[in-house]
Amino acid sequence: MKRKKTMYWLGFWCVIGLSALFYYVGPENIEKYLDDSSDKLAVYVLDVGQGDAIFIETPDDYQILIDGGPDKNVLYELGKVMGFWDRSIDAVVLTHPHSDHVGGMVEVLRRYQIDKVYMTGVVHTSSDYLTFLNVVNEKDIPVHEVSESFVLNLDNDINFEFLYPLQSFARLRVENLNNTSIVNRLVYNDTSILLTGDLETEGEEELIASNQDLSVDILKAGHHGSSTSSKDEFLITVRPDYAVISVSDDNSFGHPSSRTLKRMERLGIKVFRTDQQGMITLISDGLNWQIEPGLK
Repeated sequence: MKRKKTMYWLGFWCVIGLSALFYYVGPENIEKYLDDSSDKLAVYVLDVGQGDAIFIETPDDYQILIDGGPDKNVLYELGKVMGFWDRSIDAVVLTHPHSDHVGGMVEVLRRYQIDKVYMTGVVHTSSDYLTFLNVVNEKDIPVHEVSESFVLNLDNDINFEFLYPLQSFARLRVENLNNTSIVNRLVYNDTSILLTGDLETEGEEELIASNQDLSVDILKAGHHGSSTSSKDEFLITVRPDYAVISVSDDNSFGHPSSRTLKRMERLGIKVFRTDQQGMITLISDGLNWQIEPGLK
């Protein structure tokens, strides 16, 4: 009897969902709608205020959340890009333990099933980070402490590269946590994006010296467009056509820096900003990017 009831409700919600799809998309566009979404890689730079949160979904529905912003607002943003029935995320990456990256991640861990956490394990004693570590332990989520470069093959043509750090920071106290940030390069056939956390000049110089491939189409600018990140040598090495800056319109740090914006303008890099345009949606078919700014 229980199984029959389950199947009944499953069928009921399928009918409701399909009816809504037909209503909003139109029957003549249903096939095109489904086909168009089947081979697309989606990267959402979520509008979480003064912080970072980036959600990735591959054509085969592998999902990654990089950072969680400063507070519960990340849950609202995730609700825009995940189905209401979807309560699991394959992997989360905590680039570094500052509160504007880890604060919202605590609520994500509590409300979603997380298969794996990638982090550095660097020492930090903020309440947000300690709570994050406690929830990871309570839920017994597997942890990979990143200490060298490696590659995850997500789909046949999609690689998620861990480029930095190049040493172990686990159980170490580090003066500048920004330069312990995990850096990822996401590659789908001919398209690519570099996600740099809050990496600053010292870390950028180490990345360049590592001789890894840093060239991309899109750069998620380090440290919210701070003047201590996205220096000329780094931008010239990365050679992005576009940059995305995750930042609040009422922050007290002067982010993004006018110097950084001028450097990007001088190099012909087009900038998108969450403080001006809301969530930035980046869609790749493996050949080109489609960039869709949201609305504030």
